[in-house]
This record gives sequence, structure tokens and C-alpha cells, in this order.
Amino acid sequence: MFADQRRKAIQDLLAEKGTVTVNELTGLLNTSAATIRSDLNHMEMQGLLIRTHGGAIKKDSQEPDLGENNYEIREKKFRAEKQRIGKAALKFLQEGQCILLDASSTCFEFARYLKDINMKLTVVTSGISTAVMLKENPHLTVIIVGGIVRNSSNSVEGLLGEELLRKINIDILFTSAYAFNMNDGLTDFSYYEVELKRKMVAASHKVIALLDHSKIDKSSFATFAQPEEIDILITDKEVTEEMNRFFNQHGILFEVAK
Repeated sequence: MFADQRRKAIQDLLAEKGTVTVNELTGLLNTSAATIRSDLNHMEMQGLLIRTHGGAIKKDSQEPDLGENNYEIREKKFRAEKQRIGKAALKFLQEGQCILLDASSTCFEFARYLKDINMKLTVVTSGISTAVMLKENPHLTVIIVGGIVRNSSNSVEGLLGEELLRKINIDILFTSAYAFNMNDGLTDFSYYEVELKRKMVAASHKVIALLDHSKIDKSSFATFAQPEEIDILITDKEVTEEMNRFFNQHGILFEVAK
């Protein structure tokens, strides 16, 4: 099969499924993994797809454009809504807790309220900007999860901090996601962040999802928290009756930040 034929087949499969893996394509197209990776890289340069670890996803309105991987761009989107959500999350804090914050822009807005809080807390975070900001509060013990720092990212990635997470008793994980839906739960775009977030969920007694309305009933590359692993979900707009019933059935406390 010629390169143009392979790439057309890959594009058709992406249009149908939304995601593909290198292993899947090697079997379907009867070619080597190196050739498939070369095809995917070429198609990404043409703007036809977005490469992921081990495959690719369709580039469409359901996934971020390339600039949205940049933390500074994401941090500006729906900032007022994220601030309301962050403020609403404060009520779940208690003196002496150990809490875990991911590196999302929504959790950074939540952390702004912690910057001046008069409460003793241990804050573990994978967010570089979050750690730098919170270290100035003498009431907070700030621990940063170890890992790799990418260009244009606020996040520590990889599983170098896994050992740390196993040694600390986390009362609450505050996390955001690229998307949430009833089938997949909390999903995100970066394979490396998803792997770390899965470990965060597993290490925490309670999971509180902080999601602005643009992320509800959407999907992304990989799941890091199944619906049954979520205890509380805070957003800024009401959801459908169907989703309200879903939350009730799964024991998820749902709250709209005012």
C-alpha cells in the first residue's frame, strides 16, 4: 500500500472512531510500527490529526487546538467561572487536612484562595505555579510532586512522584479535566498527565472535580477517573436532568457555583 493510501485509510478511521493506536494500525494496514509512526508524524505536520503517546486523535472541535496545550492560553479561558468554582470548593476544607491539587488552570484559581487562607494545611501539587504561589503562606506546608517539566506547561509529568504519593495520606484530591461525560468519567488530553492523575486518584480518600461548563458532556483521549471514583463535582451551570439522575445514581454530590 502506498503512503497516500495508508494516510487516507488512517484519516477515514479517525473520522469514524476519533482515536487510533499504532498497534491497531499496524494490524489493519499490514505495515510496520515505524512506518505508521512516520505517517502519523507527517499527518500531524499537515494539521490532519494530533499525535498522542502510542497513536493519534482526530483534530476537531472536541479536542484542543495546538495552542491550547499552552498553560498561559488555557489559564485565561473562563477565568471568572473558574474563580466561582474555586471559591465554592473552599467549604470542603478542614484544619489539618492534606490535600492534593493537580496542575490545571481551574485548580490554580482555587489555589489563589488558599494563598491567604488562615488554616493549617498540607498541599501536595503537580502544579509548578501553584507551588510557587502557595509557599509564601506560613500556614501551608507545600510539597511538589516530582517529575518532568515540559515547555509551555505548568505541570510536572511522569511517574517519578508515584513513590511520594504512596507515602502520603491524601484527604482530598481537587482536580479538573479536559472533559467529563457519563460513560468515560474524567478524561484528559495529555497521556503523561493522565498517568499521573490516575495515581493521584488512587492515592486520595476523596475526589472533588472542578469543571467549568465547557467541559461537561465532552470527551477526550484517556480516562483518569471513572464516575464511581468521583465524590463531588462542582461546575458553574446547571446540567441536564439525565445527568442529574446519573449523579444521584452514582452518589456524586453535584453543586453549581454561584
